[in-house]
Amino acid sequence: MALSLPSLFAKGDAYGIKYFEIKTKPSQLKLCFSCRTRAKAALSTRSISIEVPRQWYNLVADLPIKPPPPLHPKTFQPIKPEDLSPLFCNELIKQEASIDQFIDIPEEVLDVYSLWRPTPLIRAKRWEKLLDTPARIYYKYEGGSPAGSHKPNTAVPQAWYNKMENVKNVVTETGAGQWGSAISFACSLFGLNCEVWQVRASFDQKPYRKMMMQTWGAKVHPSPSDLTEAGRTILRMDPSSPGSLGIAISEAVEIAATNADTKYCLGSVLNHVLLHQTVIGEECIKQMDDFGETPDVIIGCTGGGSNFAGLAFPFIREKLKGKINPLIRAVEPAACPSLTKGVYAYDYGDTAGMTPLMKMHTLGHDFIPDPIHAGGLRYHGMAPLISHVYELGFMEAISIPQTECFKGALQFARSEGLIPAPEPTHAIAATIREALRCKETGESKVILMAMCGHGHFDLSSYDKYLQGGLVDLSFSEEKIKASLAKIPQPLF
Repeated sequence: MALSLPSLFAKGDAYGIKYFEIKTKPSQLKLCFSCRTRAKAALSTRSISIEVPRQWYNLVADLPIKPPPPLHPKTFQPIKPEDLSPLFCNELIKQEASIDQFIDIPEEVLDVYSLWRPTPLIRAKRWEKLLDTPARIYYKYEGGSPAGSHKPNTAVPQAWYNKMENVKNVVTETGAGQWGSAISFACSLFGLNCEVWQVRASFDQKPYRKMMMQTWGAKVHPSPSDLTEAGRTILRMDPSSPGSLGIAISEAVEIAATNADTKYCLGSVLNHVLLHQTVIGEECIKQMDDFGETPDVIIGCTGGGSNFAGLAFPFIREKLKGKINPLIRAVEPAACPSLTKGVYAYDYGDTAGMTPLMKMHTLGHDFIPDPIHAGGLRYHGMAPLISHVYELGFMEAISIPQTECFKGALQFARSEGLIPAPEPTHAIAATIREALRCKETGESKVILMAMCGHGHFDLSSYDKYLQGGLVDLSFSEEKIKASLAKIPQPLF
């Protein structure tokens, strides 16, 4: 006997999962409950509430081959914890080198997380209909945090650990301003002074991000600036430099390294940052299970890599266990394609060569990308751990130009209602490509996408696109070749 949904769920909430009146014989009970997960995936657009994870997940613990160590920028020898102490507080240094599988999240951090976590996993039914695809598309939305993105997931613990070690001042860099906003917010909660160097191109494009940081009490400088030797050096070479994350990092690191009461915080790239972001994926695994779904394809944008890692790393753990086998795809800007066009080599994390050398996919530490509107993705390198995972073959990468990304963003906004930040428009464009492939093949794949932040302070970028003024900016092969020629050659 065929069972219809009305015969199964005479009572219950919109998901059909709170309680049941089974209008079938006992022998049909097993079939009823097997229909339950399919019913949830078919009827609901949001997952039910889950608990905020109480531990961060460290992918390093489960990798069959451990990633190469960072090197001292002068000796080229594996770096020691004491080498990092001028920049980072002790607990973050421990987490950076940790091989523990899980690290407990402090109660004080969980208390702040509860302001916006857990974040929703949403099925994009209207978008599916617009694309006329048999694929089922889900997106994990991080834009509901106070700063409007995933960045507070690491800003809050970084600020709290610094506070616990009696640090007074925190310095950092920011591209689009998402990270600068997040660390400004976190510092305001714990009474820390915060100073931010924002990449000049984004400083000019996104004035409201600067205002947001200032509202939370931070000092904000355009980078390159005349406040540091690193900034002054760049300005002497190019007074109209658009800046880069590498330059802004050099400026912030210089201040931290020369002031004993000041520590540096980073919003992406390093292991401890990626670790903190895994609350995204840990929540999402439970939410996908709530929908009764398993992702076939997982897609996220990558610049430094924290948003992508936050979603993907817990799923890679499950993949390594043999429980699932999704295709995991990173998407980067065509104008700054570190994974798809860079080399896997030891390089500095900043332009001035002050940071440790990290084995990563890089375009060269003095590569300055064109001023695309996805300012958070304008970084010359990729997170070392993501680069290592890429080399091991657990993920793939593609690059997409910004006009295709903004075209996709309009489709998404006009069907789902949310206006994305320019960074996740890359994931949106890649998801559209995958959904249209499903339309051609007839496959009903489950696509999971990282939607890392809203674009409410990026509307000038949308205005430029809508007015026809946004163009694709490509990288120069000669420019990259010259930059790669300056990468150090350690023997390690």
